[in-house]
Amino acid sequence: MLNIKSRLTILNFIEFAVWGAYLTSMGTYLAGVGLGSHIGWFYSVQGIVSIFMPALMGIMADRWMEGQRVLSLCHALAGLFMIGASLYGYQAGSNPDFGMLFSLYTLSVAFFMPTIALSYSVAYSALEKAGLDTVKAFPPIRVWGTVGFIVTMWIVDLCGLQSTPGQWMVSGVLSLVMAAYSLSMPRMPINKGEGQQKTLFEALGLNAFKLFLNPRMAVFMLFAMLLGFCLQISNGYANPFITSFGSVAEYQSTFGVQHANILISLSQVSETLCILLIPFFLSRFGIKRVVLIALLGWVLRFGFFGLGNPGSGVWLFLLSMIVYGVAFDFFNISGSLFINQETDDSIRSSAQGLFMMMTNGLGAFVGTLVAQSVINHYVFTPQSLGASGTEVIAGWQICWYIFACYALVVAVLFAIFFRYKHEKKA
Repeated sequence: MLNIKSRLTILNFIEFAVWGAYLTSMGTYLAGVGLGSHIGWFYSVQGIVSIFMPALMGIMADRWMEGQRVLSLCHALAGLFMIGASLYGYQAGSNPDFGMLFSLYTLSVAFFMPTIALSYSVAYSALEKAGLDTVKAFPPIRVWGTVGFIVTMWIVDLCGLQSTPGQWMVSGVLSLVMAAYSLSMPRMPINKGEGQQKTLFEALGLNAFKLFLNPRMAVFMLFAMLLGFCLQISNGYANPFITSFGSVAEYQSTFGVQHANILISLSQVSETLCILLIPFFLSRFGIKRVVLIALLGWVLRFGFFGLGNPGSGVWLFLLSMIVYGVAFDFFNISGSLFINQETDDSIRSSAQGLFMMMTNGLGAFVGTLVAQSVINHYVFTPQSLGASGTEVIAGWQICWYIFACYALVVAVLFAIFFRYKHEKKA
């Protein structure tokens, strides 16, 4: 019988393997079937559904159904809809209908996005039941989620699925596997509050929104949204950007152009290593400095993309991949742990859903659509159809510099407005 850490390791591996199958390569498929100007919608819809779905599913897990069962149900539905999107993509060939493809994909994502916060809640609950410190025990477990993400990125790349809807089939099948495995997790308590008179607001689990009454938490959630603007930009556009260098003879045969997904997967390798640093950085420097480090990581992530190329400048791409681990982990994982520590256990799943709503919901939704507008202006324009490869790449570079400047401004504002006094643990 596997111990709880091993069981949660498998849970995290499959959870993020589902996402890794398509998140970084979907843009290349969409661009190849004439939907390049709509890439932003496919990524921003993750934000739209994250505005309400994680919170709703978190409320369900807090009030009416055991968390591991909610996790299973969400994955089952997500997997079926994703398989449907894949089958339609293959049937439609090179000219899929945007409405049909987008609808099937959206239904899948609507049920997948809550599973991230739910999987965290399941893990935190199981670790606490086992008497373990979540800050110390969870990051090494979460590392394997990133390993799962990398594994499916490589599978999709090496199997030639980057530019096909086959990547969605891989994701859908794994979601069904996850649906079955989730039911083997330790049972989570349901906080029904027997014997207590509750208002409708409390009964629905909306207590989590009371976090906004705490000035410090309100500011943290606001900046969670602003930082969420950055989350899907490189996921959506890094692959199309790197493969666009293939239009220039000098770069056509480079490894990055031929295997963009494998090159990008170095970001997840960095993420894997950086997760292990979180307990040290959080205990030593506190949440404010850790988030500032994450924001500076985003500045460098975007800036290095703008400066690099897959030829002589590939080292700048490599640096961009390295800093991604800091940019992503030092906010997403640290922020989740911070929320877990700052909230009462009766609203913990709801609070995680609220955090997800602000980052991958409102933040990612607005940020991805704004990024699409910027990229449409500089890259996907009618004039670009007749432009040379170097002109298109120059447009991409301007976009990356704009995104880097945005992250720098948010970092400065966070340093000024988020008040937090860190007390080092002995």
